Amino acid sequence: MDLRKIKKLIDLLEESNLAELEIKEGEEVVRLSRVPKNAAPVAAAPVAVAAAPAPIAAAPVAAVEAPAASALPAGHVVKAPMVGTFYASATPGTPAFVKIGQQVKAGETLGIIEAMKMFNQIEADVAGTVQAILVENGQPVEFDEPMFVIA
Repeated sequence: MDLRKIKKLIDLLEESNLAELEIKEGEEVVRLSRVPKNAAPVAAAPVAVAAAPAPIAAAPVAAVEAPAASALPAGHVVKAPMVGTFYASATPGTPAFVKIGQQVKAGETLGIIEAMKMFNQIEADVAGTVQAILVENGQPVEFDEPMFVIA
């Protein structure tokens, strides 16, 4: 199965309220499922199946609702620039870079994302007050996932 098709399936799953999506194309099967926020993610891999291909039923796109953006507090949303593991402080046992209610300046470090053994600082792109911290220390984050709200 083409990688672009898999990416589109991932996008479809993220934009919908579906918990799981399975697609069979020829002998290949791709199963995508949402992982609860508190559970560790599990990678899904294509599986070879010897059974005859089954018809693919497409979900009606009009019936799918996108998650409500109003669930976030009002303000500027800082999103993850990459996939990795979020850390709230530079080293274990030290205080977090920011707390809810703290004033931050543009360019100030909000947290760190570790990706491929590289630690990348996540900086505030606007000045203001931290309204919400949407990720927990040690939590895996996805590209473009909301992490902070600054007002």
